[in-house]
Amino acid sequence: MPEPRQTSARPPSLGARALSAAALPVAPLFGVSLAYLAFHPRRREQREHPRDHGLPCTELKVPFAARKHLDTWLCPGSPEKVVVLGHSMATAKDHSLRHAKFLHDAGYTVCLFDHRNHGASSDDRALFGLGDRFASDVTAVVSHLRGRRGYGTARIAFYGFSFSCFSSMWALTHDGFELDALVCDSGPGHDVPPLLRKFLEAGALPLPAVLKGEPARSVVARTLCAVGPAMLRAQWPPPATGKFAKIPLLFMSGEHDAIVPPSSVDALAERYAQAETHVLPGAEHLLGLETDPEGYASVVLDFLERALG
Repeated sequence: MPEPRQTSARPPSLGARALSAAALPVAPLFGVSLAYLAFHPRRREQREHPRDHGLPCTELKVPFAARKHLDTWLCPGSPEKVVVLGHSMATAKDHSLRHAKFLHDAGYTVCLFDHRNHGASSDDRALFGLGDRFASDVTAVVSHLRGRRGYGTARIAFYGFSFSCFSSMWALTHDGFELDALVCDSGPGHDVPPLLRKFLEAGALPLPAVLKGEPARSVVARTLCAVGPAMLRAQWPPPATGKFAKIPLLFMSGEHDAIVPPSSVDALAERYAQAETHVLPGAEHLLGLETDPEGYASVVLDFLERALG
C-alpha cells in the first residue's frame, strides 16, 4: 500500500453499482478495516540499503517499548548538524534514501528510521491514541541520538514525507521535545479526513469491486474518514503558540499533488508566522525530487543552511 501517484479512476459499471447496493450492509465494517489498515499496513521488503547509495551506515535498534524497537540507519557526517528522515504511509526508510544521499553529500549526519508497523520496526497493534504513538517514534529517535549517540549538542532537523509530516509536527506538542527545524514534503494538510478520502480515491487503500459503486463506496469513505481521525486522537491542527511560534518550518507541496494539494498545505502553514512554503513546479505527490532533482535539493539545502546555521 505505497503512497500513490495520481491516476484517473474509471467509473464503476452498472453491474458494479448493483453489487455495491447489495453489499451495503458490510460497507461500514470495511471502512473500519481500511482505517486500521492505513495505520497497520502490510509489510513490504526494503529494496535498498544505504550502501547502495555509497552511504556509510550503522544499523541501530531504538527501543520504544519493552521488546519493541524502531529499525534505524545512522549515516555519520557532521557531528553538529543532523537530519532525521521519516517516510510516507505504508512504505519504509529505504524510500527516503535518495533524499539522504543529497543531504549526506552536503555534509549532514543523516538518520533514517521505520515507524512502528512499518519496514523492519516492531508491531504496535493498538487501536487508539495512534497520533501520540507515531509521534513518540520521532521523539524516541531524536532522544536516542542526543542521549546515546554523541549528538547532544548537535542542531537537529526532522524531514517528513506526507504521513511522517503529521507525526513530526505532532511530536512537537510533546512536553520536553525540541527540534531546531522541520522540513515537510507533500504535507501535512490542514484537515485529516479529506486526506483519507483522497487516498481512497487514488487507490492507495484496497477497495473490492463490490464496494466501488454507489451507495456502498460513499458509506466506506464516510466511515474511513470518521474512524481514522478517531484512531489518531490528535487535535489537529497543532497550536500556533509555544514551540510552533519559533521553530523554522519548510512546507513543500507538488503543484499537481491531488492527495495533499498545495491549498491544504498553505492553509496549515498560514497558522505559523515563521513557516515557509514552496510549491514544486510540475510535481505530483512525493515526486518533487524525481521531477526536478537539482531544484528540489537546492530548496531544502538553502532552508537547512539558514535554519541550522
